[in-house]
Amino acid sequence: MPESIDWPRKTQPARPHRRAVLILVAIIAVIFFSSRTALSYWVDLLWFRSLGYGSVFLKTWGLEWGIFAAFATVTFVFLYATFAALKHAHSGDLPGEHTIYVAGNAVNLPVAPILRVVSVLGSLVVAAATGAAMEAEWPTLALFWYAPRASGGVTDPIFGVPLNFYLFALPAWHLIAGWLFTLAVLACILAVVFVLITGGARALGGRFSAGVQLPWRGLSITFGFLLFILALRVYLGRFDLLLEHHTIFEGVTYTDAHVTLTGQLFVCAALILGALIALVGGVLQPRARWLAASIVPAAVCYLAVGVIAWYVNSFIVKPNELVREQPYIVHNIEMTRQAYGLDRFSQFEFPAETTVGATDPANNQATLQNIRLWDVQALKDTLRQIQEIRTYYDFPGIDIDRYQIDGALREVMLSVRELNVDKLPESSRNWINDKLIYTHGYGITMNPVNGFTAEGLPTLMLSNMPVQSTVHGLNVTRPEIYFGEMTDTDVYVKTRQQEFNFPEGQTNNLATYEGSGGIILGGFLRRVLIAFDRGDIAKVPFSDDVNAGSRLLMRRNVRERVAALAPFLTYDQDPYIVVGDDGRLSWVIDAFTSSDSYPYSTHHTLESQPVNYMRNSVKVVVDAYDGTTTFYVFDSEDPILAAYRGIFPSLFKDKAEMPAWLQKHVRYPELLLSLQAEVYGLYHMTNPEVFYNREDLWTVATETGMADGGEQATQPMQPNFVLMKLPGETGLEFVEILPFTPSNRNNLIGWIAGRSDGAHYGTSVVYDFPKTKLVDGPQQIEARIDQNAQLSGQLTLWNQQGSHVRRGSLLVIPCGRALLYAEPIYLQAERSPMPELRLVVLALQDRLAYAPTFEAALASLFGSESSSLSSAETPHAAPEAGALPQPAQNLDSLIAQAGKDFSDYQRLTSEGKLAEAGQKLDDLKHALDKLSSHPK
Repeated sequence: MPESIDWPRKTQPARPHRRAVLILVAIIAVIFFSSRTALSYWVDLLWFRSLGYGSVFLKTWGLEWGIFAAFATVTFVFLYATFAALKHAHSGDLPGEHTIYVAGNAVNLPVAPILRVVSVLGSLVVAAATGAAMEAEWPTLALFWYAPRASGGVTDPIFGVPLNFYLFALPAWHLIAGWLFTLAVLACILAVVFVLITGGARALGGRFSAGVQLPWRGLSITFGFLLFILALRVYLGRFDLLLEHHTIFEGVTYTDAHVTLTGQLFVCAALILGALIALVGGVLQPRARWLAASIVPAAVCYLAVGVIAWYVNSFIVKPNELVREQPYIVHNIEMTRQAYGLDRFSQFEFPAETTVGATDPANNQATLQNIRLWDVQALKDTLRQIQEIRTYYDFPGIDIDRYQIDGALREVMLSVRELNVDKLPESSRNWINDKLIYTHGYGITMNPVNGFTAEGLPTLMLSNMPVQSTVHGLNVTRPEIYFGEMTDTDVYVKTRQQEFNFPEGQTNNLATYEGSGGIILGGFLRRVLIAFDRGDIAKVPFSDDVNAGSRLLMRRNVRERVAALAPFLTYDQDPYIVVGDDGRLSWVIDAFTSSDSYPYSTHHTLESQPVNYMRNSVKVVVDAYDGTTTFYVFDSEDPILAAYRGIFPSLFKDKAEMPAWLQKHVRYPELLLSLQAEVYGLYHMTNPEVFYNREDLWTVATETGMADGGEQATQPMQPNFVLMKLPGETGLEFVEILPFTPSNRNNLIGWIAGRSDGAHYGTSVVYDFPKTKLVDGPQQIEARIDQNAQLSGQLTLWNQQGSHVRRGSLLVIPCGRALLYAEPIYLQAERSPMPELRLVVLALQDRLAYAPTFEAALASLFGSESSSLSSAETPHAAPEAGALPQPAQNLDSLIAQAGKDFSDYQRLTSEGKLAEAGQKLDDLKHALDKLSSHPK
């Protein structure tokens, strides 16, 4: 056996057959994967063009691949050039070959060719990974490139830099600085590898003698480059201090402003000095001491800045924290309120009176007529029993809106009947049924929010299949749902196979798609390519039902659809359906722009992402029949959206282009109000001293609701849409309200209303309660319901008779000068998932009423009738205008009330309960005022 094996030299040709096979396999692999990618892009282009947004796709594609190519090319050139330069610098020390042992045999490897291959492949891999990573960040880089370079407007209070720098330039510079830092680190790693290889060769040649010198030149130069990049990152970090989180507030602190900001400039200068030292040392006299010396200036500056900052913070700021930090707290308050739109809120006092007369029912009939008694989950369960018709239909959600019904504006609840192919019988699950026949849902239901039949079921205005309407002028002309919340599969329409429309007795009603949506399949080759991309290659080209005029409907889920068109926007996860004046159905989705780099603004979490700026800038409308998708701009002042409009001018339309009938159904977004309420709980305090002490911290009120496991649990209240007359206003409005409680308390302290109609759209109003009054919150009202002996006994009895009680959401509704609380209570049989309304509980601050019907509960609350658990003789119909009971105002009851208030006042005073005694004194004054004005 030979003692060593020589690695084949370059002059020795490799086996031609094996090399040809390898090259062929590589070419086939490249063609296959690149063709799959190209095909996917082509189908996407067809889809974008079918919606009229071909230019949007091409612009996005150009940006993505342009960024990929630019960064991948620069990365490859930099790494390969660095490798070549280091190899050249160390060429005298690189060994010609290296011996390894395989199974006891020595194998001589030629070092230079292997290093060349490794350098090329390694550079290519890193370049591709880097290009892909930067491509994924194309919105950040595109905004930086296309954003308007405005110098006016909002500036930060520390550097005086325009807002555009923080929203567009700073994120892009961080991205570029991170890329440069990665390159610098990789260059240093390469230099270290060469030092180890060549230094090891020198050491072996000198037998580890003390005189062996390591080749430091390459490492010194690459380390100098790394220090330059670190200086850039430290400089950018000065602006990041405006986004820094602290215990009390976010942004630059006193210590930052007086020490850290200036100190970081010194650290930058020290890093640049260190970089120059490393470069000079590498050029003149490469030694390890030059590398050590290059670190010293930055380390000394960094340590000095840290010590000084610690001293200032500990001995100057902490003993006088409020005084020192007050100007910076003011900056945080002002900028946070701007970032979340809180500076647009109007603020008023709300008396939160407790008497029956304070509800002013005569002037708030419309509010009382539209109190929502149908709980969303209860209605969904009921509709699934009475309106699904077939098991393969489903109602994915309930939407609340307002419509003109018989000449009056009424609040209603709508739900779309969508097709769920997963519920089809297993025996009928095949490609033809899934893709050609069962293609769409059908119809919609609509009911008033407080309309009940005698059996406790919803009073339906739109229902059944075909759709039937009980309201004049309210019709659905296109009930087919090809695009919805549950339509997650591709289908082929305009085929020779008729589509299932809806069940009709013993037969089925069939139809053919008449819309213009989707991708035209065209000729055989085009069909093959489209089918290959969509995974239907074994079916579509060979189907007799699919022809050149057939169409592919893809991305039919409306959330997926809009996200594919504009992935740079954030979308509300709850689209809502609108019945148009022309009878067509349209989905409306709220879209938002957001950022996490708004200076001095506090960060909050939105869908697992940190944000500190948010605007509801866009409303997206998707036609449920043909999938037409339109983006309407509702906030033209938003700088982020303005930048995106510059990039994609054909994507967005002005608000004025939205049809008038559709504008009547836009609403204040739930996602935005929830986030604003969370922020407002702290940032309604504009006085820095109050803010510092957290003296008036608010939280969203909590209620007892149904948890995921089906058990009752305490959870924050969700925004509630109410059709009401706001205090001080004359017209009826569709508003979204949310009550607040003081932190760690259950009593209410105020409420917020997001307005949705007319000129008031997008504005919010906050109503503050008097701090001298104790106003019951939802948890306290729930406790009063539980403590009522008659109610508690009845609920316990119902829960023991083969059924269980379901309590709907407790609603807190401002009415007049008081708060009205309403909670529906349903009874559900154990073997039936359909709940039926059995009780309506209404409450004021000092009064609780209940009855089997809404009208009877109102009569008990406002009149002289007592509460009752017995079945009502009148049906659960929605109340008519002017039909709601008025509070009794006879002379005897007023005298009795005044006497009771006086007795309570004396009792509370003797018990030392002065605050409650003062409230009773106010009640007594109101009663005496009514007596004085009562007709004799």
